[in-house]
Amino acid sequence: MKLTKKKINELLDKLEEMYPDADCALDFGSIFQLLISVVLSAQTTDKSVNAVTPELFTRYPDAGALSLAREEDLQDIIKRIGMYKTKSKNILALSKTLESQYEGQVPEDYDKLIALPGVGRKTANVVLSVGFGQQRIAVDTHVFRVSNRIGLVHEKDVLKTELALMKVIPEERWSRTHHSLIFHGRYCCDAKKPKCEDCAISAFCKTFNS
Repeated sequence: MKLTKKKINELLDKLEEMYPDADCALDFGSIFQLLISVVLSAQTTDKSVNAVTPELFTRYPDAGALSLAREEDLQDIIKRIGMYKTKSKNILALSKTLESQYEGQVPEDYDKLIALPGVGRKTANVVLSVGFGQQRIAVDTHVFRVSNRIGLVHEKDVLKTELALMKVIPEERWSRTHHSLIFHGRYCCDAKKPKCEDCAISAFCKTFNS
């Protein structure tokens, strides 16, 4: 079942009805704090990140302060989340780079962002979307699973999924759709036990109707 442009827009409308409050679930007070939070969220839940960032940002609210931190102190603060040693190293190096190259400011540029330690394609897209208001699609595990399971796209990896979604979804809807797909993956379209019978978009879903 191939979704037409009309059906895709109807599907996106329905997702927005289902999740009117879909937005970034990370807590932050600046674009720098958003960037750090997204880096910390790799392979970890947003809830877990939000549990450690209040202390982190109280002690190190900006790039200048964090660039002077001791790596051991950062590890102590974020040790409850996965890969905390690697992430401590990355956010320290990231902050030093921001201080030395960008006067402590987060650059509004994709290529400059992905050159920062610990920042990949998904992180850069989230920062550009949430922090700077650009239309972006960041493909995490939820977006990858749900978009392919529904039949919005038919791809085997994250990058191809992102590029395919950018083709089939109107650009002005990229960021909103990103959040809607995450919420749908989180609250309905579970990886192992999707709640298909309760799903409001099952009529559009390739898997459900196959």
